[in-house]
Amino acid sequence: MFPNTELYNTLKMKNTKKVATVLLGGFFLMLSACKQGPKKEEPTEPKVAETQERVDPPEGIISLEESKSLYENYTKNRLDIIQQYEAERSPEKFEAARFSSFSYADIKQYMDYIEQEAKTAQVDISSLRFYFANYPDKTNFPDGKKVVHPRQNSIFIVPTMKTDDGEYGFYIGEDGKARLIKNAVGQTAVGSTAKDGNRSYASFAPNFASSTMLQGGKSLNLNHSNSGPPPDGDF
Repeated sequence: MFPNTELYNTLKMKNTKKVATVLLGGFFLMLSACKQGPKKEEPTEPKVAETQERVDPPEGIISLEESKSLYENYTKNRLDIIQQYEAERSPEKFEAARFSSFSYADIKQYMDYIEQEAKTAQVDISSLRFYFANYPDKTNFPDGKKVVHPRQNSIFIVPTMKTDDGEYGFYIGEDGKARLIKNAVGQTAVGSTAKDGNRSYASFAPNFASSTMLQGGKSLNLNHSNSGPPPDGDF
C-alpha cells in the first residue's frame, strides 16, 4: 500500500494516459497507412542488353575505290558492246542493266529455305553460285510470270554441294534426296571451234530438252530479281 493515496492515484492516472496515447497514436498511424494504399515500387534500372558478339568482315569485302574501278571497267569493256548488239537486234531503245537486286527479306527467306531443304536431304550447302543470265525477248517466262525487262542481263542463284568428283549445283529429287542439276538438264556448250578441231567453251547453259526429269522434283534456284540501270548516286 502506498503511504500517500493521493500521490498513488496521480501516478496511476498519468500512466493510464501514456498507454492510451500510445495506443491511440498506433491506431491513427495504421489507419493512415490503410488510406495511402500499398506503397508503389520504385522503378528499377533497365537491364543492360547483352553485348552481341562482333562479326568479322569477310575476306571478300572490297573498298569503295575498288568498287568504282570494277564498275567503270564494265562500262568500258562490256556496256558499249551490249548496246551495239541490242541496237542491231531491234530498233527499240535499249538500256543495258547494271545490277540485279533481291530484297533483303527475300534473301533471308531464300537462305532459310535452302538450308531447310538441304537439312531434310541430309546434305551440306557448299557455296552459292551466281550465274549470269539473259531474259528472253518475250512477254512471259515459261512458268507464266511476266518478263518485266525483256533482253536484259540478270543473274540466278544456285546452291552447290560437294561430291567425290567435284562441286555441283543441286536440286531436290522427287524422292527427297539431293540430285545434281547437270544430270537432270545436261550442259550445252556455247563457244567457237578452234583450228585444231577442239571446242573452246566460253560458258555453259542448261539444256532443258530433258527437263521432264525434273517433274516432281524441287528446284532451289532463285531468279526474278529486280534489274536495271543503277540508281542515281551509287557509282
